[in-house]
Order: sequence, then structure tokens, then C-alpha cells
Amino acid sequence: MQSKLTVRVDHELIQAAKRYASRRKISLSQLIEGYLKTLSVIQDEPAGTAPVLQRLSGILPSDVTVDEVHQHWDAKYG
Repeated sequence: MQSKLTVRVDHELIQAAKRYASRRKISLSQLIEGYLKTLSVIQDEPAGTAPVLQRLSGILPSDVTVDEVHQHWDAKYG
């Protein structure tokens, strides 16, 4: 069941969101609904299991430390 919701949002933000949705060939309502669904999934999941974190897990070998990553970034980006 769907319900109508009225919210107040800055005009420029609405226009930007409409352009974003249009480029993806979805309605603004679909865009907002998808975002809200994502928020509810992230809130309900234990820390570290959000979909974006699941996609990123396993990119680095398990024996790489945070300090090693920081050293790499410092060397690469100054």
C-alpha cells in the first residue's frame, strides 16, 4: 500500500534530484522510495553488513593493515 507524503525541500535540490532521476529513467518518487528503502536496510543490518560494505569487502587481502593502507595513500597522494 502506498501513501502520499508532502515534504518541503529546497527548490534547487528538487530540480537537481529530478534531473538525476530523469537520467536514470525513474520518477522522483521512485528515487526517494529507493533511498528510503536503503536507509531502512542499513539501519536494520548489523554494523559492517550494509550492502555497500558487502560489495567492498574482500577488495584488499585480509593481511593488509590499516596503517599499510594509510602509508600507501600517503605515498601515492602526498
